[in-house]
Amino acid sequence: TQCISSQVGCALDCQFCATAKVGLFRHLNAGEIVDQVHRARALLAEVEPGRRITNIVYMGMGEPLHNFENVTKSLRLLTHELGANLSNRRITVSTVGLVTGIDKLAGEEKRPNLAVSLNASNDEVRDQIMPINRRFKIAELLAALKRFPLEKRRRITFEYVLLAGVNDSLADADRLVKLLRDFPCKVNIIPWNPHPEAPYERPSAAAIEAFQNRVKTGGLPCYLRTPRGDDIDAACGQLANRHQPGDELVPLRKRKRADAV
Repeated sequence: TQCISSQVGCALDCQFCATAKVGLFRHLNAGEIVDQVHRARALLAEVEPGRRITNIVYMGMGEPLHNFENVTKSLRLLTHELGANLSNRRITVSTVGLVTGIDKLAGEEKRPNLAVSLNASNDEVRDQIMPINRRFKIAELLAALKRFPLEKRRRITFEYVLLAGVNDSLADADRLVKLLRDFPCKVNIIPWNPHPEAPYERPSAAAIEAFQNRVKTGGLPCYLRTPRGDDIDAACGQLANRHQPGDELVPLRKRKRADAV
């Protein structure tokens, strides 16, 4: 599985995410998105011949549905027989919950799998850690997901970043089950990956296990996502441009005001 980016930075300002502190510099165009896959394939062929990239997740830098036209064009290229020739069932697009984008994606002829970064079981907490919730409340988001057409044996994935003392209680787990029990879905829990731009803490191993077991007991498939890349600050929620004084940097175009979401 390869995780790819759709933007340089991000405009959505999720409080636990390092990318949010960068802000949005620009959208990636479709060619830049697809090129990530081609480059990774070439590198993998060099270092581990025989292994293949079989799954793509749009979960790197950026909000994919904020860059809708380029992302959907890249999806068409990646699934074309003359492109990467991937099945749309092998591709997952993640969103923080842009309802307008979800509705537009629902109208696409070939739809990828959909993942939603939920991270809270009520509006009070989600308003605080994900400002997008002040525009699209949980009820409105879930209504859009119910409108989203799912092919046979497909499920929506709900991503849930666990923050100690914020959203990791058993009461949170119970509310999460109540919210999602009517969806064909699975829940991926992600213990928060630390970075210096946010004041949160990762829950203890016992708290993580208790939360997962409570969700499972409630009847939802629930999986623990093992962090990868955290040794180089490249795990989920850690992607940001950092440098030491004196480092040579590739110049970026002048930062501009983020596009309207």
